[in-house]
Amino acid sequence: MSILGAAHACGTKAHAVVRASLCLSLVCAMSACASAPRRSDRNPSDAPAQVAAPDAFFAAIRAHCGKAYAGIVRADTPPPANSPFADRPLVMHVRECGDDEIRIPFHVGEDRSRTWVLTRTASGLRLKHDHRHHDGSPDAVTQYGGDAASTGTAVRQEFPVDSESVENFLANGLKASIRNTWAIEIERDRRFVYELSRPDGRLFRVEFDLDRPVPAPPAPWGGGSSAD
Repeated sequence: MSILGAAHACGTKAHAVVRASLCLSLVCAMSACASAPRRSDRNPSDAPAQVAAPDAFFAAIRAHCGKAYAGIVRADTPPPANSPFADRPLVMHVRECGDDEIRIPFHVGEDRSRTWVLTRTASGLRLKHDHRHHDGSPDAVTQYGGDAASTGTAVRQEFPVDSESVENFLANGLKASIRNTWAIEIERDRRFVYELSRPDGRLFRVEFDLDRPVPAPPAPWGGGSSAD
């Protein structure tokens, strides 16, 4: 074979090797692309677990179980003629904490008739107000509140009045309350806020300082062995 022929043969073989190498690389790349799942095809269970807002909210309040905090009224508009909250010490007590229910007595001076009841439901959270007389018997206006209208956030949950509460309010001459919306806010180591609002401009907000616990108050009326 001539030198020119030998060179041509070698060049042909070299080109064949290069083509084979390129083909192999292309096949490998395509195989890798095919085996890598697209973002939309990935199993949701592979993603980091996210805590639902209602659960995070509930847990944030439950973290204060057993503690009591002093509060101050931040808004009370329009100002009532004889506010039961004026010039009285206000104390909330995260007194009872179950897996699905938290009971928070709200003491207004010596009046221990009020307890906020936060409950888990299949769809989120529910807020009710348990009102008792000094002897522990239920008030005529009690167990009112509502379910959270949405998932809310880990900091704030809103509870529009439910139909059962509307019936109770109307039966007891409290027509203004049939458009109530209650809200609770919790910033774990900063503040707890209870709020009542209405479309007509009524707004009541009381804020509790979570950075300064106070001595736990006596049991709420109907919540202990005695009603002293």
